[in-house]
Amino acid sequence: MRLGVAAAVALAAGLLQTASFAPTEAWWAQIAALALLFGMVAHATPRVAALCGVLFGFSWLASGLWWLHISMHQFGGIPWALAALAVGLLAAFLSGYYALALGLTARWINPGRWRLLALAPAWLLAELARATWFSGFPWIASGYAHTVGPLAGWAPWIGIYGITALAALAAAGLVLLRERAWAWTAPALLLPLAGLLLPQDFTASSGRIAVSLVQPSIPQDQKFDAARFAANLEALARLIESAKGQVVITPESVVPLPLGELDRATLVRLSNPERPALLGAFLGNADEGFVNSVVGLGTDYHYGKRHLLPFGEFIPPGFGWFVRAMNIPLDSQARGQHQRPWAVAGQRLRPLICYEDLFGEDFVQSAASDSGPEAATVFVNVSNLAWFGTVMVQDQHLQFSQMRALEFQRPVVRSTNTGATAVVDYLGHITARMPALERGVLEATVDGRTGTTPYARWLNALGLWPLWGLALLTLMGLKKAAS
Repeated sequence: MRLGVAAAVALAAGLLQTASFAPTEAWWAQIAALALLFGMVAHATPRVAALCGVLFGFSWLASGLWWLHISMHQFGGIPWALAALAVGLLAAFLSGYYALALGLTARWINPGRWRLLALAPAWLLAELARATWFSGFPWIASGYAHTVGPLAGWAPWIGIYGITALAALAAAGLVLLRERAWAWTAPALLLPLAGLLLPQDFTASSGRIAVSLVQPSIPQDQKFDAARFAANLEALARLIESAKGQVVITPESVVPLPLGELDRATLVRLSNPERPALLGAFLGNADEGFVNSVVGLGTDYHYGKRHLLPFGEFIPPGFGWFVRAMNIPLDSQARGQHQRPWAVAGQRLRPLICYEDLFGEDFVQSAASDSGPEAATVFVNVSNLAWFGTVMVQDQHLQFSQMRALEFQRPVVRSTNTGATAVVDYLGHITARMPALERGVLEATVDGRTGTTPYARWLNALGLWPLWGLALLTLMGLKKAAS
């Protein structure tokens, strides 16, 4: 294949990969996109393989993360062109993982069926590296496209990255069809499909709880406006007072200042001993650092965010000038200390603030404990995605919650500022959702769960290391077989 054609196909395949994620349910498009990529790499030189990897990754991630531009340009005040350049540079940097994985595989293993099979573990290694190195940024990792479809049944067994590997194996299997390598095609395609036959019943009901999920719908440019602060708090208080559930949950940083600076009269009004509320605010001080937190009003419970977002919540070395240019409030924050789930109304609610729910390995202990103070029966995500608009980003984040529900068989309830406020049951189904940019309270009843999935059990014991090890050993074995 000519270089120009290969580049064009890689860019188009990257766009197809983006189209496979929410708001669509086109899981098959993710496998098709990888099949197009692998088909070009199967007989390419190492240089061309690396080029295809970087172009595919850039097209996929730039088109899937374009909404970051809104936070930098519209709210950060960075010129349009510079914000677009920043998104492009991020996509290019992350694409380096895929260029390295495909280029090295092409260098180590000769063209043909062995290389095709090797591309699946190589792809897994690239995804694991993106998810964990430099604090990790696994947004729209390949496996998230499979919250529906035949691969979803693998979630409680091997999780998001195991599914990522099986999807890559299926893509290799499709290319093997073209290569007429019949003996290898069947297992490469049938193993991913085995998820349809796997047992799925690992948890039991712990009872039901009525939740009130608050969506204030405060525009981001008004959230930190001192002139509108009193009006925003008044609107929040009315929403909480109108709630009907056993527990009220508000979004991340719904009170956009340290809780100690909130006047006592307002705090008393927000508190209702008959209806506990989880309030998003900041704890700490300027000397020790402010912590993005949720607080159980009327109780001593609080939870502080631990997995911080680069540039938005902590400043990577050498990038202070960039963060200062965006003028982000409370841009350098402290990490919260580990907190137990909140015991309320007969359930144990485990908070996850913003994109913490992308890192299941960080909070798996709450899903691997069947009883005791660490055990969670419901996961609670509180977010503020008003920074990024409404197109794609809200649906993508909701899809991540669906994957966590499938992996750990726990319901996930979401309270957000502008969307997606929703309820996901323990099988990953969205059972209730409030429209974006609508102010109100989503009332829902949720079935809490106890029990441990196989994935939660081994992830809690070993972390992601088994996947790293399996991918490396498979690559070594295929290299030896191809020699």
